[in-house]
This record gives sequence, structure tokens and C-alpha cells, in this order.
Amino acid sequence: MRWTQTLITTQKEAPDGAKIPSHILMLRAGLISQTMAGAYAYLPLGLKSLRKAEGIVREEMNRAGAVELLMTALTPQSLWEQTNRVDSFGNVLMKFSLNRAGTTTPVVLCPTHEEPITDIVARYVSSYRQLPIILYQIQTKFRNEERPRSGVLRTSEFLMKDAYSFDMTMEGLDASFNKMYDAYHRIFNRAGLKFLPVDADSGAIGGNASKEFMVLGENGEDNVVVCPECKYAANTEKAEIGENTYTKSDEPLAEIQKVATPGTSSIEAVCKFLKCKPEKMLKTMIFEADGKPIVVVVRGDHEVNEIKVRRLVGAKHLELASPETIQRVTGAPVGFAGPVGLKEEVPVYADVAVKYVVNAVTGANAPEEAHITGVNPGRDFEPTMYADVRNAVAGDCCPKCGHGRFIIQRGMEVGHVFKLGTKYSEALGAKFLDADGQALKTIIMGCYGIGVARILAGCIENSYDEKGIIWPVSLAPYEVCVVPMRVNDEATMAAANKLHDELQAAGIDVLIDDRDARPGVKFNDIDLIGFPLRVVVGPKGLANNEVELKWRWAAECQNVALDSAVQTIADAIRDESANGTRFNEARK
Repeated sequence: MRWTQTLITTQKEAPDGAKIPSHILMLRAGLISQTMAGAYAYLPLGLKSLRKAEGIVREEMNRAGAVELLMTALTPQSLWEQTNRVDSFGNVLMKFSLNRAGTTTPVVLCPTHEEPITDIVARYVSSYRQLPIILYQIQTKFRNEERPRSGVLRTSEFLMKDAYSFDMTMEGLDASFNKMYDAYHRIFNRAGLKFLPVDADSGAIGGNASKEFMVLGENGEDNVVVCPECKYAANTEKAEIGENTYTKSDEPLAEIQKVATPGTSSIEAVCKFLKCKPEKMLKTMIFEADGKPIVVVVRGDHEVNEIKVRRLVGAKHLELASPETIQRVTGAPVGFAGPVGLKEEVPVYADVAVKYVVNAVTGANAPEEAHITGVNPGRDFEPTMYADVRNAVAGDCCPKCGHGRFIIQRGMEVGHVFKLGTKYSEALGAKFLDADGQALKTIIMGCYGIGVARILAGCIENSYDEKGIIWPVSLAPYEVCVVPMRVNDEATMAAANKLHDELQAAGIDVLIDDRDARPGVKFNDIDLIGFPLRVVVGPKGLANNEVELKWRWAAECQNVALDSAVQTIADAIRDESANGTRFNEARK
């Protein structure tokens, strides 16, 4: 392919609104073009990289024994009503109606495909002889993101690989899950990602066992806790906290005192006013769980984990209570609630860390703006239950090994695997006859997703420098860029064209930069886009029957004989595509 015959749109400056490296560089390198907030077109270079990521995913899915199909992005809303997910997705679900021959049909654009795939299996799988099976697709998904950001990482329209396993037993589900888990390791290793599988919550998908594959990097969207001792890892929505985290002070218990604290409704303001530390405060939050008020108490330096709370109380819906409900339950305005002297008898769930706080400060539950000091759990209030209801933080004790202390790393999700169980198969009637042909049993499901564009963004976040992107050969839009130094010199162009054509014939994905531009302009663009191997053809080199090779991640160039250049380059690219040795070694 010739540079002048394709659409390559590099930019010198970072575009407005782009903040993280992958977003900035995908725009500057001409990989994507923003259509609107949360929607991007893939330009020729970006599409080539996207298709290469898709190819890796497809190859490894096929290798794992999964079977590809293609479902519709448009489905009847009635499918989602059967699984009660219209409400759980809320505004994220894109809903509208089709009017046909006087009939109105509510439809949705799929944010994921558990319902459609289960409906297909319910129609066509009826016997144990057809199981187990893993079906997958690579399809566009739609989600009405309230706050699209970070380029292709959080969009309303995106390409996703989603696979679904269907088994007869839990042991069969375990086997399918492990196949996909292993396939994900192969996919992300081939894509050159620095990744970590972590325990995760299943969210709106449902199910129990759940693992996220996180690309590690300082610009990640999520916090991940890691135990350096036993390597336990989890996102903060899921991370458990070992009770060895806590020790209790032996200071004498003080008496409760009420203190007026006008205008101090935040932890920071109270600490400044009373000259106390956040870990000495008890933060009391009022929630409504399926419409009923509950109280959650955590230390002032901790954050309530609403997912843990919802799971603890078994609620389908959990939301912060209204000011009116807070006033009714506590007798205090917002910001001045506490667990002592509640005005209604409601369940109180205190985080385990609260048990170890001595002489705490908390809201006074009074009409005036006030706090009380000298509060001690067990003496002044008794929770309904102590439980882990907060986000983990650095320094917390690992729940697995019991002595390692968490460190926090940033990460972005590129893949997620779930053990769904029978949630969808029960709702949509996916059943099978057993070997005796008598008992009708429910199919057991698993779900396995990968954000294909996130592979590209994750790779860039892991691999860039001040000049631009550094692609591995496996994802680069072109593996080799041939650069004739003088496009008006007949001998130079003849040698460059011959090299390009022979590399292309050898199966190498090659681009020739045939622009009439200064070498510095060409080299800057090539480094910005991140082509793995640059091949320079110039009059001086040709005088010595040589061309110059430079890997994007290497500091030095090397000269090779023109006569053997095609074979040398082709061998190197094939080896690097298979193993990624040079790329991985350069990043250590």
C-alpha cells in the first residue's frame, strides 16, 4: 500500500478534550475520528489494527473450541423483560419503538447478548447430546453512556467479543470457564498487554464466579488491590479485607459529649473544626434497599462499597435515601447523622473497621448542626451486624494469606469472564433432556466478554513514548514502512518499489511512504503511528548496496544488504509476530 493512496491523517498537537495517552495518540496518529461524544469512526489505520486484534481473538476462540455465529444488534424488548433487565440496566439500555403496519414493537439495541443467545439455544438445543457447546460472536454493542470519556475506552457504540458456554453440570461449567480463562491469557499475551486477572463483581450480568482481565497502567479507570505476598488481586468493588488489618487502641473510654459544629457537614470540615483525624470519625449513610431504609456506618477515612452492601442485604436496588428519609430516620439534617440515638428502628450495618474505633466522633442525630465525641461501638450503639462494607485501601490485610498488605494499582478492563449459572436459562426456558430421555434439566451457562477496541487502547497505554505509539507487530496497522529518501530519484524509487512489492508478495503487511516530504517529517509521522520496522532506502545506502533497518523501540539502526533485505525483513517480522521477543525485551 502507498501512503499517498490511503487516508492517513496525523496531527502535531493533542486534540482538545483528549487527556489520556491512548485517546490522544489514537487521534493524533489518525486511527480514529470522533463523530460525537462516545462514538468514533475507525479510519483506515485504526481499522487495520482493530481487525488484527479481532483476528487474534477469533483465532484463540476457535482454538479453544468455541463456535462463531452472528446475532442481531436489534432485539425485541420482551426478551429483556423476561429476565427483568430493562429496569436493572436503566437508562444505559437504548430503547425505542418500531412502527410497522399499525403495530408498535418496543425494541432495544443490545448492550450485551445473554438474552438473544439463550433464546437461540432454547429454540435449537434440546438434548444432552448437543452439549456442551460454547458459542461466540464479534459484534457491535450499544450502551447509553452517561459520561463517555477516555476515547474508545468508554463509548456508546463499541465492538465486543462475547462468548457463552452451555453445560449440563457445574463441573462442565468449570471446564468451559477454564478454557476461556486460558484463551484470554493467550489473547492478551499475543497482543503485547501487561495484564492481571482479578476477582470482580458480576454487576448487571449476574452470576457468581467472576474475573476481570485488567491492563495495568497509571491512566487506568479502576483501582486494583494486589497482595504482594500471595498475589491475590481484586477490583475495589469485590476486594475482601482481612480482619488482621485492625488492632484496637488501649486508650481509656471517654464519655459522650455533644458539640455544636455549625456548617461542618463533611468529614474534612468536622476534622478541621474538632482537630481530629478521619479514622477517628464514624461516617453514617442512610440508604434505601428495595425501598426500605437501612443505615451503613464506616470509618471517616473509608468509602462505603454499595455493591457489597447490596449483596449483604440481598437487595435488587440500593440508592441513597432522600433528605426527607434521612431526617425521619435520624432526626438530623444531611451531614449530621450518626448511629447513636436513631429515631426509627432500622437495620444498622457497620463495617468491621468500626468495631476497633475508640472514642469516635459522629453526627449527633439532632435538629441543630452538631456532633458527639467519645462514641464507642458496643457501649453506645450495637449494630445489627458487622460486615465488610467498604472499599479496600492500600495497607489493608490480605484475606487469603492473612499477612500480606495490599498495594493499589491502576487498571483498565479489557475482558471479563463469568459463571452465570441458570439465571438466563431459567428465565428463557433453555432446557435439555438427560441421557434417559426423561428429566428436563436447565442448562448451566457461562459468559465471556472482550472489548476489542480496549485491546488497542490498553496496548497503547502500556507502550508509547514522547514520539508516539509503539506497536507490537501483532497489532500494528502495517508491520513495515519502506521510506524512500528521495521520491524524485529514479534509482531510489525503483529499489523502494521493488522492496515493497517483494515484501508484500512474501506476506508482509507493508506500506511505502511515497510522499514528497522531508525525511524528518516522514520519520516523525512513522514514529507517531508506531510502525514496528522502518526501512530506509536512500542514494548513499544504495551506493553500498544496503538499506537501513530500525525497530520502533530500538535506539540504533542496522544496515543490511539490499540483495537479502526481503528475506531478512520477512524472517524477522514472522519471528516477531509469533513471539514478540524484541518488543517484550525492549519494555523490560
